[in-house]
Amino acid sequence: MPKRSPSDMPDLFTLPLAGPDFSLEESFRAKGCWPVAGTDEAGRGPLAGPVVAAAVILDPEAIPEGLNDSKKLTAARREALFIQILATATVSIASSGSDHIDRRDIRKASLDAMRRAATGLSLAPAHLLCDGKDVPPGLICGGTAVIKGDARSLSIAAASIVAKVMRDRMMTRAALVFPQYGFDAHAGYGTKVHQQAIADHGPCPLHRMSFSPLRLSDER
Repeated sequence: MPKRSPSDMPDLFTLPLAGPDFSLEESFRAKGCWPVAGTDEAGRGPLAGPVVAAAVILDPEAIPEGLNDSKKLTAARREALFIQILATATVSIASSGSDHIDRRDIRKASLDAMRRAATGLSLAPAHLLCDGKDVPPGLICGGTAVIKGDARSLSIAAASIVAKVMRDRMMTRAALVFPQYGFDAHAGYGTKVHQQAIADHGPCPLHRMSFSPLRLSDER
């Protein structure tokens, strides 16, 4: 039988994912490590506003149907799932504001928000599944980094939805205080409309001055 060359082998790291499931959580449960929480954040990339993290412990007997990476869901579907998650799961939310982000950098601020979200759970987790490449330092339990975790773990997917909905709501409220930037339309991301508003009005306290192009304009 002819041998297959490496180029003929499927790339297990680029195959499409079928969607999140509960297998990671169940693997820890089978070892007596329970409950397991998932954590994720929303808002690493915007020029303004906080990065928001959520930690979620799902009830295995009452997992809302349709949980997925928040980016793959419509706003209406996220809102509906957000309500179901809060009604059936143990949830905690934390955020790091623009000052925190500027002082520590976005990666550290994001991980700190994830740590605080996990610490704030009313039911202490035995293990934390963390979206991305890093486990937040200072956890009260063990943690596992799960790359593309919101597409693999239902708990992380639920956390991604909660974090995204909460951040969007926060930016909608921010638009009432700073209407000239249109935060309700772009949530602080660097759209052309947002960048033009910064050019016209200058930055506000919600802007991340360590981010380009804000940092560049501040140095001129």
